[in-house]
Amino acid sequence: MNDTERVRTVLRWLLAAAYLFVGIVHLRSPGGFLPIVPDWVPYPCEVILLTGVAEIAGAVGLMTGQFRRAAAWGLAAYAVCVFPANIKHAVEGVVIGGVKLSWAYHAPRLAFQPVIFWWALFAGGIVTWPFRQRKPAP
Repeated sequence: MNDTERVRTVLRWLLAAAYLFVGIVHLRSPGGFLPIVPDWVPYPCEVILLTGVAEIAGAVGLMTGQFRRAAAWGLAAYAVCVFPANIKHAVEGVVIGGVKLSWAYHAPRLAFQPVIFWWALFAGGIVTWPFRQRKPAP
């Protein structure tokens, strides 16, 4: 296993663990996410539950050779789809659990969203950037 594959494996495990955890939280406490769901989303509670299922399925899929690429594409798409909720949370200053988070939380969270998109694709073996395979010298 080369260095890129070692990094990919570690990042795959970390991403899968994070999505598994957050997916379980979505299923156990969907009401906590309701305030950040944009008003135009139909059936918000059901959507939150479905996002939990999607996160868990993506986490499991990343850990299987057969479904890894599909899970990576799904989690990358998921990162795009939940971005409006992250924007609403930041822009409207939504209070969750009695706590209003500052821009010290929101700015890095919003900026990190493209990284999560890339991370899913990298963990799934779809992209290699910024790691380049070095060709042996002739």
